[in-house]
Amino acid sequence: MSKHQIIYHDGKPAFAVVPWEEYLALTGDAALSDEAVFDKAKAESSEMIPLDVVDRLLAGENAVKVYREFRGLTQKQLAAKVFLNPAYLSQIETGHRRGSARKLREIADILQVDLDDLLPSGGFGKDDWEEAEPAQPHPLGWMAR
Repeated sequence: MSKHQIIYHDGKPAFAVVPWEEYLALTGDAALSDEAVFDKAKAESSEMIPLDVVDRLLAGENAVKVYREFRGLTQKQLAAKVFLNPAYLSQIETGHRRGSARKLREIADILQVDLDDLLPSGGFGKDDWEEAEPAQPHPLGWMAR
């Protein structure tokens, strides 16, 4: 069978029969079995996030803290990598501060995640971002900025 077929019910189209190749082109991954979808995702993904990390994120834990711990970094280590005061990073992780877009981008880069992965599910509005953060002095001073 190489042509389309329409099956009617009560005088109205109810089903369409199409060639298998066309069906696969239309449905993409939806036609794959669960095992095939898993194998494809595993082959395409550069990293699998452990279930305990996903569970913590779904439970509402702060994403910066969860990913920092997943990467094996202390607050002090992460703060040093992004030239941020460790106390300020702690405030971000506890939800007392939100952080600037620039600093959250730097944190996301160090944690090897997308910026969106660190934001609350609704994201931030334009007025929610902090303008500046108390910076830890850069070892090279003003030359590094």
